[in-house]
Amino acid sequence: MAGGRGEGEDFGAVFRLLGRVLRHDLWTLAPMPLPPLSRPWWLRRAPHVLVAAVTVGATLSNIDQIGIRYELGVPLGVVLALVQGAAMVLALWRPVPAYWLSLAVMVLIAQLAKPWLATQAAPGTTEWPWGGPSMVAHSTVLLLFALRSPTRAVVVAAGLSAAAGSLMQETISGVARYASTVPTGAVGFAVVGLVGIALRGRSEARTQLVAQEEITAEERARRTLLEERSRIARELHDVVAHHMSVISIQAQVAPHLVEDPPDALRENLAGIRSNALEALTELRRVLGVLREEEPTVPADRWEPADADPGTAAAPQRPQPTLDRLDALVAGTRSAGLTVTSLVTGERRALPPGVELSAYRIVQEALSNALRHAPGSAVEVGVDHVPDGLRVRVTNTAPTAPAPVSPGAGHGLLGMRERVAMLGGTLDAGPVPATGGYEIRAFLPVRADLPGDD
Repeated sequence: MAGGRGEGEDFGAVFRLLGRVLRHDLWTLAPMPLPPLSRPWWLRRAPHVLVAAVTVGATLSNIDQIGIRYELGVPLGVVLALVQGAAMVLALWRPVPAYWLSLAVMVLIAQLAKPWLATQAAPGTTEWPWGGPSMVAHSTVLLLFALRSPTRAVVVAAGLSAAAGSLMQETISGVARYASTVPTGAVGFAVVGLVGIALRGRSEARTQLVAQEEITAEERARRTLLEERSRIARELHDVVAHHMSVISIQAQVAPHLVEDPPDALRENLAGIRSNALEALTELRRVLGVLREEEPTVPADRWEPADADPGTAAAPQRPQPTLDRLDALVAGTRSAGLTVTSLVTGERRALPPGVELSAYRIVQEALSNALRHAPGSAVEVGVDHVPDGLRVRVTNTAPTAPAPVSPGAGHGLLGMRERVAMLGGTLDAGPVPATGGYEIRAFLPVRADLPGDD
């Protein structure tokens, strides 16, 4: 009793699943066009051309099969063959209606050919219920259906196609005077369905892979940008911490510079010192967090042999300024490049952020020249203008092939972030006349901002 109920429940679940598939997947007029191939361009319509060629061949063969071999007449053969050929073409855009149309035409052809089978003197000489051209046409429709439909719908469609042939054979009474194509059709439909399922799965996997690669590339670019901004923030925190230390010391010393300072002045200066020390403590905590993940020099930045202040692993070293420019140029010469530098304009005290950014831009540009233009000649120009600082680094064409760079390619990104932070401009690109590369940056200096004293 229990076993009977279990089997009944299993059959009920199967029939319910079949009903859902027929209702949702095999009873729709929704368009499902074949996605064109993205490349190469001349293969984008290859599936359509192939289906058109198979349609022409199957239609002509079907006319012969229906009209002549089944003796149903050429006019009727032409009509039925054209309808099944139209089903093949329709399957390129609406595979579900095309499937039902092709299956209905196959069943109709087999039904119309039944009276003719009784007139055959030699049994087993004619294919029935499916002729060869009809099976090819229906297999093509089933393949196009499988490329756009869920696996469960393909399984049901292939099963219905095979079952239709068996049902047609059950309607034959008396001596069977034909060569049954039901086994061949069942195997062919099953193979076509499996091929369609495999191709659809491969296409979906490739689409998901492309989408994942795009997401990964976007995440990598976002992570690179955040890393550059974090590195710039670490350096600027050093500058801010230095100024907060100066404020604290000045607030402590100021009362001793005035004879008999009033109590209000002492209280204000003590408050300034207290706030400065508290801010300095918080800055040190922030600096500790920022430096925990990346205490060493980034892999894509070249450093001279005598590591500059602020660029080595020790976090307590001061950040570099343009005073270190000569040492940076000399270190680059020792690495094998011909470097000349020229500083023009009236040198004056600049905000530490501008000094640091200018130094880093020159450093990154020299590092890029070393990696990508070995043997080239490099010119470094720093021009002090009334409203800011102009930096230019130009290299000629390389004289030797560039080795594979171990860097992550953050150089230009870091330059742009530094310039954008200061509200400046950056232009970088090849120089067609020399075959080299040039980087030009302008770092503005507001007149109301004092320099570093």
